[in-house]
Amino acid sequence: MQVRQLAVRDCYEFTPRQFPDHRGLFTAPFQEAVFRETVGHPLHLAQTNYSYSRRGTIRGIHFADTPPGQAKYVQCLRGSLLDVVVDLRVGSPTFGRWDSVRLDAKSLSAIYVAEGVGHSFIALEDDTAMTYQCSTEFNPAAEHGANPLDPALGLPWPTDIEPILSEKDRDAPTLAQLAAEGRLPSYDACVARYEELRGAISSS
Repeated sequence: MQVRQLAVRDCYEFTPRQFPDHRGLFTAPFQEAVFRETVGHPLHLAQTNYSYSRRGTIRGIHFADTPPGQAKYVQCLRGSLLDVVVDLRVGSPTFGRWDSVRLDAKSLSAIYVAEGVGHSFIALEDDTAMTYQCSTEFNPAAEHGANPLDPALGLPWPTDIEPILSEKDRDAPTLAQLAAEGRLPSYDACVARYEELRGAISSS
C-alpha cells in the first residue's frame, strides 16, 4: 500500500497493490494497519454511503460540525471522478487550500478526509459509482455545505464538462460567507478531536 499526504493537512491518498491473474484481479483498498500507522488511530465505521452519478455531477462541498465531525474514506468503484478536499478549518496552516485526486475503478485508490475538512467531487463519466466509509452517522443538524463554484476557491472542475448540482449545493454559501457567520470548523477543535481519537487508542 502506497500512502501520499495531500496538500491539505491530515488528508491522505491510499493506493493498494493489485494482483491480477487469469481469473481477474485481487486488491485490498483498505488496510487497517497501514491506516492506523498513517493517521494515528483506526477508522471507526459508523455508516457506509454509496452514490452513482451522471457525468458532470458535482456533490459537495460537504462538512460536519466538529466535534465530533465526520471523517470519510472515499473510493470509486465504477467509472471515474475527480475528488477534492478543501481545508475549511479556521486557523489551520492550510486554511482555504484544496487538493484533488482522480479516483477510478482501475487504480482503486482511496482518499481519507479528516474531520473538519470539506469534501466534494465531480463525476467524469456516466454511471460513476462511489462509496465512502464514515466515522459517524448522518446527522442533518450538524451537516453543512460550502459552494463548490465559489470563485475564491477556484476548484479544478473540468471546463469541458457542464456541471450538474443539486439546488442545495448550488445555493450553498461561499467560504467568505461561512467564515463571516462563524459557521466553519475551528482548527483547534479539530486537532483536539484528532488527539482524543489517538488518546482513546493509547488508553485502551
